[in-house]
Amino acid sequence: MADTGAKREADGAGTDELSQRVKRAKADSENGGEAGNEPESENILSAFKTSSVLSDSAREKNIFIHGKLADQEAVVILEKTPIREDALAELFSGSRLQLEMRNDIYSTYRLQPPPQLSEIKTTVVCPATEKHVKKYQRQESFLVEETEEDYQSITLPYIQKQSFSVQWVYNILEKKAEADRIVYEDPDPDVGFVLLPDFKWDQKQVDDLYLIAISHQRGIKSLRDLTSEHLPLLQNIFHKGKEAILQRYKLPASKLRVYLHYQPSYYHLHVHFTKLGYEAPGCGVERAHLLADIIQNLRSDPCYYKTRTLYFPLRADDGLLGKFKEAGRL
Repeated sequence: MADTGAKREADGAGTDELSQRVKRAKADSENGGEAGNEPESENILSAFKTSSVLSDSAREKNIFIHGKLADQEAVVILEKTPIREDALAELFSGSRLQLEMRNDIYSTYRLQPPPQLSEIKTTVVCPATEKHVKKYQRQESFLVEETEEDYQSITLPYIQKQSFSVQWVYNILEKKAEADRIVYEDPDPDVGFVLLPDFKWDQKQVDDLYLIAISHQRGIKSLRDLTSEHLPLLQNIFHKGKEAILQRYKLPASKLRVYLHYQPSYYHLHVHFTKLGYEAPGCGVERAHLLADIIQNLRSDPCYYKTRTLYFPLRADDGLLGKFKEAGRL
């Protein structure tokens, strides 16, 4: 449930030298530094001792590895970066080709691109908790049916008991962290928000554009808390977020998918902006709710999301899934 939240919390979990080195290396990577100019990153990964592969995906071209850095539990995520259109000429002219097979008009090769086009996006979570390790393991998922009564008796008490930290969100809103990553901000305390790139986007091409709008207004945990009184906030994020993306990335609203997750990855109101056509994690119908639909539903029924039955997926190891099982709801 806490994909981004868990990753962010881990970023600030350690205060020793290793943790600082990990964070600096991660920041360098996110700012587009080249591998050849990052001896700090090389030193960190050379000390990584692999314990197990948690999961991998040939389709998404990523792998999640559990191990240790200087005797601390760690998770390393390796992701192949997308091929950029503006790099095609250099890719074709500067690569080496090794023939594998030729048959009539068809031939296949192994292409070895130049080093600057061979980057692998690397995320380091250290120190990693057991929760992080379980989160990245390949697991079965279950679709949960949550009524209004289920939310009050099962989900809400679970959320309150867990006390999920969103301090990293407040750090962004208060400019204590990631201020240089903010693409747009409306500072109004009631309807304002900050817009910044999600960590899953390397910001090198708009084909996989992914930004997050985080509300300045606090106390809105999820879709369940929204009523018609929040319409000005939602409409402001919807319209100004799209305008900011148009101005910055030249991407019109007709090419954007704007939605909320339920369950969310962290319990502070935030909205996802992704390019239509990019299959972002969590954009499926079982979890994503289009912001346009949310606004329309709240106009029709001020308490729509407080009373309706909602469906969402949970992984096998999720504590909330256990609560639904204990209550006989699954």
